[in-house]
Amino acid sequence: MIRKLCAEDINEVVSIWYSASVKAHDFIAEEFWHSQKEPMRDVYIPNSETWVYYLEDRISGFISYYQGFIPALFVSPSDQSNGIGTELLTTLKQHYNQLSLTVYAENTQAHSFYIRQGFIELERKLCEHTGHEEILMSWAL
Repeated sequence: MIRKLCAEDINEVVSIWYSASVKAHDFIAEEFWHSQKEPMRDVYIPNSETWVYYLEDRISGFISYYQGFIPALFVSPSDQSNGIGTELLTTLKQHYNQLSLTVYAENTQAHSFYIRQGFIELERKLCEHTGHEEILMSWAL
């Protein structure tokens, strides 16, 4: 089931974000992700429109939307490759006609996922926070 984020979901969502980020971005020091936990919990997630994928008795993934941009789409590492990311993205596509996001170039699995979902590459640049190349991608109905 996909539903809107509730206040009591925030710690579980941040935990998913952290574990999935560390797994997907092994080219970035884990300390960086650890330093971002508090801003995710207190700033980024609360200021975004977020949906969660609820599986049995727990949240297994989430997607956030902010002013035309997808700042977060993360699935718990134990639940990846089961279509949850696709379902979350489909939910967002049903609400908005145009979406943008960035993905690290070294995260080839996520880059390929977004291409399969109809996103196109617009530009490549270095991330100001990590120094790694990121790809700006866009999707439109």
